[in-house]
Amino acid sequence: MRKLATDRALVLFSGGQDSSIILPWALSRFAHVETIGFDYGQRHAVELGARQAVKRAICDAFPDWAAKLGDDTLVDAAGLRDLGETAMTHETEIVLSDDGLPSTFVPGRNLVFLSLAGGLAYRRNLGVLVAGMCETDFSGYPDCRQDALNAQLDALRLGMDANFSLETPLMRIDKAESWRLAERLGGTKLVEIVNEHSHTCYVGIRGARHAWGYGCGECPACELRARGWAEYIASGQS
Repeated sequence: MRKLATDRALVLFSGGQDSSIILPWALSRFAHVETIGFDYGQRHAVELGARQAVKRAICDAFPDWAAKLGDDTLVDAAGLRDLGETAMTHETEIVLSDDGLPSTFVPGRNLVFLSLAGGLAYRRNLGVLVAGMCETDFSGYPDCRQDALNAQLDALRLGMDANFSLETPLMRIDKAESWRLAERLGGTKLVEIVNEHSHTCYVGIRGARHAWGYGCGECPACELRARGWAEYIASGQS
């Protein structure tokens, strides 16, 4: 088995709230951290710009973390869009489908992302994959569940004969607690960076500024983020 470095991590980094919190989480724990993002023809492609804005702000505000932050890789995963229409990749209404899943569900997306991340991590000697999936406070996507991710991790270990590990620090906490985690990691300074620069809105609107950040304020992603922010503020923060 190939022994990958356990003090070097690769963060699946979209530019959304969750990945913008797990990036500093990783920077606070590992000696070297790299990031990977995916352009899959997403309707909210504005998040690709948010990725760079978040990274710049974190590096400016936290020089010790900046010294640990290595390369960023953006992967073309447009094939996911070609497989079929979803509200995340096409201009269609966001509704619940007959199977009970929201129409924003892109089948296989997180599993593909982990496979691509594993391929890069193997080449870059990055033994730890860090991802922002959560099954406590999420949209019902089956590929966000810990069991699904563990199965994919096993496949990566077997398929590449390497000692990958996977960290999902948000898996068991809700959105309010994720804001508290950001505050514990980097104080109100980090909370403000994530609030201002990360992008969550599925529709891709960044013109409207709310207390919780930018977005349309009506899609499921905005509603979830707004509710988590309100609970975080109401609880007196951390």
